[in-house]
Parts: sequence; C-alpha cells; structure tokens
Amino acid sequence: MFPIFKGSQKFEELYYKDAYCYYYMKMYREAESLFKGFLEVFPNSNKAEEIDYMQAYSFYKQSPKIELEQVNTTKAIGMMQSYINRHPGSSKIAEATEIIDKCRAKLELKEYRAAELYYNLGQHRAAALAYTNLLNNYPESTKGEGCKLHIVKSYYKYAKVSIVEKQIERFEKVISEYQDFVDRYTESKLLKEAESYNDLSLNNIKAIKNEQVTSSVKR
Repeated sequence: MFPIFKGSQKFEELYYKDAYCYYYMKMYREAESLFKGFLEVFPNSNKAEEIDYMQAYSFYKQSPKIELEQVNTTKAIGMMQSYINRHPGSSKIAEATEIIDKCRAKLELKEYRAAELYYNLGQHRAAALAYTNLLNNYPESTKGEGCKLHIVKSYYKYAKVSIVEKQIERFEKVISEYQDFVDRYTESKLLKEAESYNDLSLNNIKAIKNEQVTSSVKR
C-alpha cells in the first residue's frame, strides 16, 4: 500500500483514508482488514480508538440475514465487547452496547425460529431441547414464558408417542418442567395451560401404573 509514502508523515493519513474509502464503498470485509492493519502499523496513533471501533463496526456491518450462518454476528459481539473493555471511557460505549444488544436479539430470534420449526414439524424432543437452550442462552428473553410452555407441551407430546416402557419417565419430565415453569413465572397468564399438561401427565402415569397392576394380577 502506497510504498512510495511508507515511512513518511503522509503514510498514516493515506492509510486512514484508504480504510474509510473501502468502508464507504460498503466493502466491509476489506475495510475491516485495513482498520486492523492500521492499528498494527500505528498502535499509538491519536486515531487508534476511533479505528478500533470502526474495525468492530465493520464486522457488525457484515452480519448477514437471519436465515444465514451468524458467525460474523457472534464475532461482532466479541469485538464490540473487547472495544468496551479496552476503552471504558469512550463516548462510543452506549452505541457499542446497543449494537451488542441488537446482535444478541438477532441470534436469539434465529434460535427461536429453529425451535419453532422443530415444534411445527412434530420433532418434539428436539423442540424441547431447542427451547431449553434458548432459555439458557437468553434467560431474560421476553419470549421466556412462551418458550417454557412449549417445553412442557413438547415433552408431553414426546411422552405420548413413546413406547410404554418409557412413558412414566417421560411424563415425569413434563411434571418437572411444569414445576420449573411455576417457579420461574408464578404470575404467568400461561400457567393454566401449562397446568393442564401437568394434570394430563399425572393422569397418564396413574393409568399406566393401574394397567401394570392389572396385568400383574392377571398373570
């Protein structure tokens, strides 16, 4: 890059402008690489903090549509957090934090759609696990109550289609998830619906045990 200017006073300015040139042309991958290079060549520049932010922001601009792999979205979160850690007094902290929140919301929505897809396809165990992972990854999610209800429902449907030998254990899992629902969302409007699956599970366990006793007596 500009070999004739390398080592001169103009080199830093030209490097700086070249990086922004690619950024404004929306060639974010190339811009990110140049911002990174700038920091390596001019670590003590008075523009270093600004460029550090722009490198992270260029990764954020590469975040793809939600249907695609979100590697760059995850990287953007990490880079923005690193920027915050390196520059705690920066005027960009609020903006960087907002971008992290947007990226996390995007990743959460992607996980939620995947869980919904499993549920709609009738893949009950996969749906329950996907909703559980979502709640573990995003415990403050506004979708929390709905996800927990779907966990209860998914495990109930999974138990219903299971072989008899596995049903008691799997209905007990429904009851356990219902209890967790009650503990997490005591005032939820969805509690009554979750309770219905708990009651159905209790009734199914009772019926299976009665059948086992009847079969044992007949023998």
